[in-house]
Parts: sequence; C-alpha cells; structure tokens
Amino acid sequence: MSNRSRRLSCIEVQAKLLGTKDEGPDILPRMENRSLRDVGGTPGGLGSFLFGFAMACVGGYLLANQVSVIGSYWSFYGGSTFGITLLPLLIGVGILFWSGKNIVGWLLTSAGALFILAGVIANMHIYFRPTSLFNTLVMLILFVGGLGLIARALMPQGKNANE
Repeated sequence: MSNRSRRLSCIEVQAKLLGTKDEGPDILPRMENRSLRDVGGTPGGLGSFLFGFAMACVGGYLLANQVSVIGSYWSFYGGSTFGITLLPLLIGVGILFWSGKNIVGWLLTSAGALFILAGVIANMHIYFRPTSLFNTLVMLILFVGGLGLIARALMPQGKNANE
C-alpha cells in the first residue's frame, strides 16, 4: 500500500469516526463565500476594525505619553545595599562557570536575577503627569472607543450576518 492510499484511508477513518463526509474533519466553516472585508471570520467589519485599531493606538500612545516612571534609590533593609543583592547572582554565575550542569548554580543565578528584577520593579514610582480634564477625556475616549469598535467589528454585520 502506498503512502497516498494509506493517507486516504486514514482520512476516511477519521471522517467515519467524526461523522463528516469530506476529506477530514470540518473544524472551520468553509470560506468560499467570505471576502477580505470579513474580520475574524464574521461578515463585514473591516472598516470598523481598522478605525478602532487606529483610535486605540492613538489613545494608548497619548495615555502612555502622560505617564512618568521614576526610579528611586535601591534599599534592602537599609540604604545603598544593591551590592548585597548581587551576591546570589555572582556566586551562581561562578558555580556555572565551574560546572554548567550544577543545579545549585542555576538556582542561585535564577534567584539572584529574579531578586534584582523584583528590586528594580519595587523601587519604581509610576506617576500620571498633570494634564487638563479635556486632554484626559480625549485620551480615554480614543482608547476605550477604539477597543469598542474592534469588539464590534468582530461580530457579524451587514446583509450576510444571518448566514
């Protein structure tokens, strides 16, 4: 039996088991009557999707542009203790250079890197810079309105919506 006939027989077995008559299971609906305007597999909505995407991008950019991220001094049970947080990482790296398969070296290196990352995040202060109420409303309406248009575009629309 050749590979082609073996493949066809497997497809036939799948079709019998899954109850389909075609060449294999019909997981997705046929796309013969769909066009490029169909967003997310539903009829219509490309214009709403693109306009909503543009609105969400502009609103998200303007909103993120108003945020200030400020770092502060590293403190771990006292002032200027960043060096002590490097010890697990450096010891772990030293062990890994000695033996790359050493579990303790990997654990110390991973824990040290996570400890430093957590310290950096814990010492960040995130502020929303002062702006007018009008600007804040424009940013939020653009962002949330764009997300709403994207969600609406994914639902069936137009004359083919009942198919």
